[in-house]
Amino acid sequence: MTDFTGEHTSLQSFRGEGRKGLRDAPQHITLRKLHLPLPNPYRKWLQIQQELSLRKLTEGSEYQEELKYDFNIKGELRHLDTDESFVFNYYKNGHEQNHKRYKVLGHFITQYVYELLERVCMLQKVYIPTDATEDEPRSFFFMSKNALTSSSSLIILLQDRGVFCAGQWGRRAIVGEGLRHGTQIPFIKMALQSHWEVIVLNPNDNFTDLNSEKERFSAREEASTFTQSVWGIPKRGSSSPEEHTVYVWDHFIAKSAARNVAFIAHGYGGLVFVDLLVQRKCEVMNKVYSVAFIDSTHNMQHQSRHDPEIQEWIHKNCREWVSNSKPLNKTVGFLMRVSCPTFSAGTEKYGLAPSCCLQPIFKYLKSKLKVKITTASRNSPVATRSSTSKKTGNK
Repeated sequence: MTDFTGEHTSLQSFRGEGRKGLRDAPQHITLRKLHLPLPNPYRKWLQIQQELSLRKLTEGSEYQEELKYDFNIKGELRHLDTDESFVFNYYKNGHEQNHKRYKVLGHFITQYVYELLERVCMLQKVYIPTDATEDEPRSFFFMSKNALTSSSSLIILLQDRGVFCAGQWGRRAIVGEGLRHGTQIPFIKMALQSHWEVIVLNPNDNFTDLNSEKERFSAREEASTFTQSVWGIPKRGSSSPEEHTVYVWDHFIAKSAARNVAFIAHGYGGLVFVDLLVQRKCEVMNKVYSVAFIDSTHNMQHQSRHDPEIQEWIHKNCREWVSNSKPLNKTVGFLMRVSCPTFSAGTEKYGLAPSCCLQPIFKYLKSKLKVKITTASRNSPVATRSSTSKKTGNK
C-alpha cells in the first residue's frame, strides 16, 4: 500500500503478532482485501484521511467548481472527475484569473498542510511573539511535543523564501509532483522515527492584511527580491525570515534541553541560518552540531565578514546538496564558491532537490552525531578505583 507521502509501507508494520502468513504477501494486497481486521495505526490513518481533505476546504468557496481537486492516496493532486493533474490555464485568455485561481489553491494547500502537521505528524502549533496582546497580529511555528524538554537531537527545518509557509519546501512541487516532494512531512517523519525532536519554522509568515485581516505573504515564490506589501503590517518578531528565525532561536531553541541541534536549510533558508550564526555566534557554535544546506543562497564571504572562525566552523560542520546533473551524492566542485563540502542532489530540478536528497542528508546527520557523541565520550573523565582512591588520599 502507499501512504499520503508516496512512501511504501510494508504490511509487516501493520500486522499483529501471529499473522506470520502475511509475511510473504505481495505489497499491493491490502489488509482490507484480505478481509482481515485493520490494525490500529492503519485504521487511524484511514480515519484521518477521511476527515482531512483539500476538497472539504475548497467546498463553499467561490472557486468550488474551478478547484475540484484533491490529493489521492499517493499524495498527488488530481481532478476529482478526470483524475488529471492540475491545469493552470483554466480560463481561456485569462492569465490574471488563472493566476488568482492558483493563489487561492495555494491558500487552501497551506491550510491543508497545517492540518497534516498537526493531525498526522502530531506537531504542536506555537504562536509568537509569546507576549502578544489579544488583538496583535501573531505568527507561529510547529514543534514536536518534547522538542524543548528532551535531551535528544533536535532537527530544525528552515525553508526557502516564497509564498509557501511552514511544512512546505515549495508550492509548485506540491501541485506538480505531490506532497512527498513538495512538503517537509517525509523529513519530519524520518526525524521522529529516529527518535529525534522537530521544529518546523515558518519564516515567510511576515505580514497581516490591514483591510481583511487575512494572512498576506509579501514574498513571491522563487523571487530574487523581497518587497513589503503596501497594505500589510509586519508581525512583531517575524517581519522577515531572519527576524523570525532569531526570535524562535532566542525564545525556544537556545533554551531547549537538546544537546545536539541540527538544521536542514533550503535555498534562502541557508542564508537565514548563516545570518543567525553571525548574530548568535557562540550560542550557535556550541549548540548546533551540523547543518545540511540544499541549494543554499548564502554568501560566506559577504555574510561572515571574513570571520575565519565562522568560515572554519561552516566548512567543518556543514554539507550542501545542490541541483546538478551528476548522480545523487556525487561530489560537486565550484570554482567561485566553496564554503563546505558540496554534493549533487541527484536532480537538476530545483523544486525536487529536497526530496531527492532526503536519505543522504539523514545519513550525514546521523554520522556527524555519532562522531560528536564518540568524541565527547572519549574526552569526558571516567571515574576509576585508582583515581577515586587518589582523590580520597589527597583530601
